[in-house]
Amino acid sequence: MAWISLVAAGLFEMFGVLMINRLHQKKNWQSAALLVLGFTASFLLLAQAMKTLPMGTAYAIWTGIGASGGAILGMLLYGESKDWKRIFFIALILGAAIGLKLIS
Repeated sequence: MAWISLVAAGLFEMFGVLMINRLHQKKNWQSAALLVLGFTASFLLLAQAMKTLPMGTAYAIWTGIGASGGAILGMLLYGESKDWKRIFFIALILGAAIGLKLIS
């Protein structure tokens, strides 16, 4: 259950990052509310996961999902660079997160 909470926390982190970008584009209360909602859910789910999982593992995977997911969403939704080197390093982040899961 902790791993499900951790993955969900990472997904809400990605959502929060998307809402930061949306808030820059549309400065309205809905964007701000969604930003707060996304990060609040992310932190609450991370805290839930950390009741069982080691802090270092949970935090590394949470940030890995958020960072790589944000970069992938930037490429898909906002036309950011899809250079092979960028994709390679995103894959390294995801591989490290999977490795942490396998040894935990």
